[in-house]
Order: sequence, then structure tokens, then C-alpha cells
Amino acid sequence: MIDAYGDPGTPDHRSAGRYLWWLLTRQTHRAVAGALLGTVWMLLLALTPYLLSRAIDDGLVPGDTTALTGWAAALLGAGVLNAWVGTMRHRTMTRIRMDANFRTVKVVMGQATRLGAALPRRTGAGEVVTIGVSDVQQIAAALTVTGPGVGGAIAYAVVAFQLLAVSPLLSAVVLLGVPLIVLLVGPMLGRLQGAESAYRERQSALTARIGDLGGGLRVLNGLGGKELYAGNFRRESGMLRAEGYRVGTVTSWIQSFGVGLPTLFLAAVTWLGARMTAQGTISTGELVSVYGYVAVLVVPVSFFIECSYQISRGLVVARRIVAFLVLEPESRGQEARDAPGEPSTLRDPESGVEVIPRRLTALAGARPADTAAVVDRLGRLADSTATWGPAPLDEIPLPQIRARILVADQEADLFAGTLREAVCGRQDRDDTAIGRALHTAVAQDIVDALPDGLDSALEAQGRNLSGGQRQRIRLVRALLADPEVLLAVDPTSALDAHTEAAVAERLRAARSGRTTVLTTTSPLVLEQADTVYHLSDGKVSAVGSHAELLRNDPAYRRLVIRDRDDDTGDEAEGDATPAGDGGARSSKEAVR
Repeated sequence: MIDAYGDPGTPDHRSAGRYLWWLLTRQTHRAVAGALLGTVWMLLLALTPYLLSRAIDDGLVPGDTTALTGWAAALLGAGVLNAWVGTMRHRTMTRIRMDANFRTVKVVMGQATRLGAALPRRTGAGEVVTIGVSDVQQIAAALTVTGPGVGGAIAYAVVAFQLLAVSPLLSAVVLLGVPLIVLLVGPMLGRLQGAESAYRERQSALTARIGDLGGGLRVLNGLGGKELYAGNFRRESGMLRAEGYRVGTVTSWIQSFGVGLPTLFLAAVTWLGARMTAQGTISTGELVSVYGYVAVLVVPVSFFIECSYQISRGLVVARRIVAFLVLEPESRGQEARDAPGEPSTLRDPESGVEVIPRRLTALAGARPADTAAVVDRLGRLADSTATWGPAPLDEIPLPQIRARILVADQEADLFAGTLREAVCGRQDRDDTAIGRALHTAVAQDIVDALPDGLDSALEAQGRNLSGGQRQRIRLVRALLADPEVLLAVDPTSALDAHTEAAVAERLRAARSGRTTVLTTTSPLVLEQADTVYHLSDGKVSAVGSHAELLRNDPAYRRLVIRDRDDDTGDEAEGDATPAGDGGARSSKEAVR
């Protein structure tokens, strides 16, 4: 089985078929073993009718029990052996499917990590979720062909040869009849691929919608849009259900043909064999063997149809996986220049923002998306013409940027584990360093309120914390990383005014001598900044200190006064909420 921590290899994403073949070649020895065991299993099934016919013709002689006992023992031995082979075949095929499953998951997760911040802009969250939840199962099922599929083809040829020794006519009927059954099912596989593709596309879109709904339900409810969104969701769910019915219709016909046609074929060959026995052309034992051979043929024929069905579905999802694997990160510069050796100015020509080293810079704008876009460009989360000192960011190796520039997003993931693990990550920090970061983020009360302090369990995405608590924990994590340049997006937007003021003051002191950029419209934070950039339509419209902009920029003054009014409203609403709980948000933040 694939090592959970090992390298899954480099996938062949030139086509869906090549990807399936790559999954198979990653475990060649297991695939060969599965094909061999599947073949032996099928051949032992085909051997049973022959042994039974010999027991009837040679063993049913009055007074002679030796032959009967011998053939009966042979039948018993073949059955026991085949039971063991069948168990080993199933175990091997399960390992093949699980390896393909886990390998695909690792490849997809590796690609998602490689895309990084570009992932949401290159594909939907629903696509990644659907690949990881349902597609990997279908990919794994498609590899069933390596075991019983190969064995079925060989067993079919062996049975046809055995029937040739009994009757050339019966052998000809089998050789012509079974391919005819497969041809009847073939056109339905094409229809299945079309129906599966449409279903898969809609399923991905609806999965993304579910994630959006779960993440923004409270905002939707506050804006009065919950019923509208629910109506759209019900309509799209109905369309997905209709596509599912289409897939189910085609699938039911394929599966009914997979069972029904071989049974009809068995009846036809049995009827022909019975007539030949009545005419004296074949013996009673041979009639029994013919019936057994044809009954055995039902298994490989059913496997042919089943494998064709699974491969057809596997190709559909493999195309989606390949389409995801060929995505490239947005930043693809030459990466030929090293980062500056000392703290240097970050410039964003698109907006006009210049971040001076060792200073606290604030970006304020009426549209949070504008200031967040500046942070994305300065942190090289998006393609841009931004520079760091004399060097374009796109030409600096990404590991050097990530080691010195940290983008702290207020929606950054919080993984399940202990609180200590959540704030420290892969770094080993002592309690003193953690205590300083907790103090700066005014988050010590969070630790004190938990039963086991820093060793308390944190649920995925911090669901057992309030919004303000999650925001402060993210800030603690960013402070503990201690980057040379910290770019924080709205780090205090979910906090009440008292806690926000304390965080702003302590953050300035803690990051003294380090480069820090904050996006905010809160006057409590802006008054702590050395330099404030006021952005309008994504461009710098004014720059100066908070006090200077209040005096000289009416648009900035209106923006800040509005935010102050919102904060006052928050405090009025949050009287019953402990300081720093972050339970109350302004209407501005809800819209965001």
C-alpha cells in the first residue's frame, strides 16, 4: 500500500487514459498478481463442469465407487482451492483500489498545495471536494479490470476451447453469442459517459454552493437573502436530481443487460444442448458439462460488462482530475534573482503603494477588496509588477518570499488539534514566546477560559471559538511566525472597540523595527500607523499620517467617521458580550 508520507510519484496527466494507466503501473506487481489470481479463479470455475461431467459419466457405474469417490474428491479440492484463490483475488484487488484511491488523493492535495493562494481563482472549492470525496472511489473501481477483467477474457477462451471438444456447433454459438452481447451494451456506454459528465459538472457546482451557503449563512440571514438563496439551491438540487435520474436510467439498462442477456444466452445454449442429447449427439455427462460451461460463462460476460461500465465512469472522472492537475500557479516568473539581503521597500505600481521597511503601514479603502488585492500582490499571491527593493517579486524564488513575507488572512484555515499546535504550527515555541504573542493579540483570556489551556482541543476551523476569538488566534499564529514583513488583512474587524484599541497599541510595540502592513478602516488602528494610504478604486488617492488625512482628505474623513459610528453601534450591541468576544459585528463587516 502507498506510504501515507511517501512520494506518490509524478502523474501522467496527458489524458484520462494515461492517468489510469499511470495508477496501474505504480503497482505493477500487485496488478500482475490480481490478473493471475483472477485468471486462476475463473479457470477453476471452468474446470468444475468438466470434473462434474467426468463424475457422472465415469463415476455413476453400479458397484464401482472408486471412480465416484475420486471425482468427488477432485470436485471438493477444486472448490476449496477456488475459495482460497477467490479470497486472495479479492484482497489483492482491494489493495489495488485503495492504492489508486490514496495515490489520487495525495496527488490532488499536492497540486492544491502547489497552487496555493491561486487555487480559489483557478477552480472552485466544489471541484476539489468532489474529486476527494466521490471521484477517487470511481477511479479506484475502474482498476477492477486488471483482475477479474483479464481473468474473464482468458476463461472465455478456455471455455470456448473446451466446448469445441464437446461440439463445434456449441462452441461456435458461444464464440459468436458472447461478443454480440457486448456489442449490444457498447452504445449504452457512450450514453453513460455523456450523462456522467453532465452529472459530474453539476455536482461540482452544487458542492461549491453548499460550501458558500455554510460559510455565509449568518450574513445571508442578516441581509434577508436566505430565502432567495435557498430557492436557488432547491432549483439547482432538482436539476442535479434530474441528471442523476438520467445516469441511473442508463446504468440500470447496462446492469440489466449485464445480468439478463447472459441468462438468456444460457437458456438458448442449454436448449440447444438438450436437443443434441435427445438426438444422441452428446452424452448426458457432456450435457451437464455444457450447462456448467455456459453457467460459468455468465461470470466473465458479466465482468466484461461491469468492467466496461467502470472504465467508462473512470474515464469521466479522470478527465476532471487531469484538468485539475494541469493547472499552473498564476505567478510564473523566471525566478532568477535573489531577494534583497536586507529589509527593502515593497512597491506596488498598480496601486501606488510603497511599504517602507521597519514601519507600520495601513491601507484604508471603502472597498475591502481593493486593499486585499494590494496585499495579494505584495505577498505574491497574484501576478503583478510589484517589486521588492530592485527586484521584481515574480523573479524572486517563491521559497525566499515565503520565508520572509507572511500574508495573514482573517479567513486563513485553523486545523483541528490542540490550541498550541494551531498557533505554533511546525515551529517549536516555548511558553514565554507564546505568552508574548497572546498578550499582543489580547488572547490570554481565550486560553484561560479553555479547560486545558494551550493543550485544549481546537475543532477544525476553530468552530468551538467565537469569530473574534478565531481572529485573535490567527493573529497569535502570525506573530509567532515573526516574519520580516507581515501583511495582515483586517486583523481586528471582528473585535469590539476596547479590544481593538488594545490590539492595535500592542501590535505596534511588538512589531517595532519590523515591517508591518495592515488593511483597516478602523480609526483605532489607523492612529497607530506611521503611514496611511487612502485607496480609491484601487489607486492611492492620498497618503500621510492618520491625523493629516483627517485634516486634508474629506473622503478619508467620511470613511473613518462612518467606521467610528459603526464601532459605536457595535459596542452598544455588545454590552452583554465579554470584552473581546467578537460576537457583535458592524453592518459594514457583514456586507464584507
